[in-house]
Amino acid sequence: MPPDPLSDLFRHAQKMQRDMARLQEELKERVVEGTAGGGAVSVQANGQQELLRLTLKKEIVEGGDLDMLQDLIVAAANQALKKAKDLAQKEIQKATGGMLPPGIL
Repeated sequence: MPPDPLSDLFRHAQKMQRDMARLQEELKERVVEGTAGGGAVSVQANGQQELLRLTLKKEIVEGGDLDMLQDLIVAAANQALKKAKDLAQKEIQKATGGMLPPGIL
């Protein structure tokens, strides 16, 4: 009996779904970091684009320039989130064998 292409496709889709679920769990544990102000502000995020930690050096807080501090926090957070998105996209492309078009996340 010849292989059934529809059954093969269904099995492949189920495997990909399991792999994606596993990958999403793994991405929770992967941490990236964004920094600004020469490292005065540091933000960590996981591969699911969740912010995990914000670290401020004492000197930047004591400087008193609230507008600059806010800008540095936003810059560091955006950098961390971009790295997290790039990480997730790279890992999903690997897991799906490139079957998903880039930028789908």
